[in-house]
Amino acid sequence: MILTSCTGRSIVKPLPTPLMTKLVLISRDYDMSALAPVIVAAAPELQVHSFGAPNTGDAQVAVCWNPPAGALRSLPELRLVHAIAAGVDNILCDPQLPAVPICRVVDPYQARAMSEFVMWGALHFHRQFDQVLANQRAGLWQVPAQKLASDCTIGVMGLGEIGARVAADLLHAGFTVKGWARSDRTLPGIQSFSSRDALPAFLSGVDILVCLLPLTSETRGLLNADLLRQLNPGAKLIHVGRGEHLVMDALLAELSNGHMDGAIVDVFPNEPLSPDDPLWRHPKLIVTPHMAAIASLETIGSQIAENVRRLMRGEPLNNQVDVGQRQ
Repeated sequence: MILTSCTGRSIVKPLPTPLMTKLVLISRDYDMSALAPVIVAAAPELQVHSFGAPNTGDAQVAVCWNPPAGALRSLPELRLVHAIAAGVDNILCDPQLPAVPICRVVDPYQARAMSEFVMWGALHFHRQFDQVLANQRAGLWQVPAQKLASDCTIGVMGLGEIGARVAADLLHAGFTVKGWARSDRTLPGIQSFSSRDALPAFLSGVDILVCLLPLTSETRGLLNADLLRQLNPGAKLIHVGRGEHLVMDALLAELSNGHMDGAIVDVFPNEPLSPDDPLWRHPKLIVTPHMAAIASLETIGSQIAENVRRLMRGEPLNNQVDVGQRQ
């Protein structure tokens, strides 16, 4: 995935090799402490600390997920920002982001994991397991109506590397698949649409909507009441993009009025959900804990360690974000 920021392109600056390289783990809502020993195991010469710990103001590397605004700017010796996932929009949204290289984690199995999750959701709704589970709770023996996969139209929003894999796998499973992206995409066997003007044509006839979009100013709040009402009556949503894409009140309204019959939501603006959040107990909503596609700690730690070593040697970084373009 290629992303952009207003910071401009960054140049890799080698670190002074005599110094012990310090990394800080920064997140406003995620405990990354389990990552520290994994990074150190991959590169024992590194020091890993939590942000704000004593003597970490001179850290050269920040390892981040959803860092507080301004946190990165507070590190004057910063030379590299490294995400712990493929998405970096939670970093790029910082208006005080310093002009240093940004790298992301690329897990070769992430696309497959995401496809597995979406396939589960699609089959859950297509085979009406949601109704079967409701019948079980009621002690009701009733066979739900079944139909061919080809009679179910799935719309995939976001056709990058992961979205293209998801769409292709759904097509291979027999579903009718439509795709939408912000720029033109051509995928065999899949009717593709691009631009906001094409959204009505894309949404028309969709039974299951899958969101895999990156978060931008254009996609924030895109899953709103107007969009959801353009889906087929009884439509379902599988949301695995970013929490800020979805206007939750709009989804709940469509579930309540019967226009939509169910949703699986894996991402939320504020995570984790509190135990008393009513979303946990909504009868038409499945809440999953941001688990659709997660790189292993070992994959994350080894890629961060390798990039820090490359930084120290002044070598090109792996999976560096191109801030000149955004896919």
